[in-house]
Amino acid sequence: MSETQRCPWCGTDPLYVHYHDTVWGRPEWNPQALFEKLCLDGQQAGLSWITILRKQETYRKAYDGFDPEKIVRYDDQKVAELLANPGVIRNRLKVQSIIKNARGFLDLKEKGDNFADFLWKFVDGAPIQNHWQTFGEVPVTTPEAEAMSKALKKAGFTFVGPTIVYAFMQAVGMVNDHLVACPQHRECRALGN
Repeated sequence: MSETQRCPWCGTDPLYVHYHDTVWGRPEWNPQALFEKLCLDGQQAGLSWITILRKQETYRKAYDGFDPEKIVRYDDQKVAELLANPGVIRNRLKVQSIIKNARGFLDLKEKGDNFADFLWKFVDGAPIQNHWQTFGEVPVTTPEAEAMSKALKKAGFTFVGPTIVYAFMQAVGMVNDHLVACPQHRECRALGN
């Protein structure tokens, strides 16, 4: 696939291109994978996604594979270790957000809410299929993202504003925002049906 056919945001960086071609826009239903992605998108606040993408494996190691059961037990010593780890964003609020999000995830689970079902209900259980011609048409948030953001905050999550949530929705295939000319648009559309 030529770079001119791909969505322009991924540029030519091989890691970004691979992410665009194999992850972004593909429906994800696994609750723990959704938890990880939501946490990583929160880490992106104020940064570019490629910065977080380059650190994704380090994040997985540092945060015990994004296992909420382990993360909620983090103590001050573990937080200090994370704040000293150059492989993650060393911002206290962002470190604390992943711990809070793990508590929110487990609280939902204790109430009988499957995290995937909780999130996917905001798009009625199926990907929204958009048909953008240019990336300038793609919104930074939507009413669905605003509703999901509000519900996540109510459930105790942080770093889940509407813009972060919409980027998350795009990434996990709740919204197909690949441009129509991008071959991934058709592939993601087929995966969502």
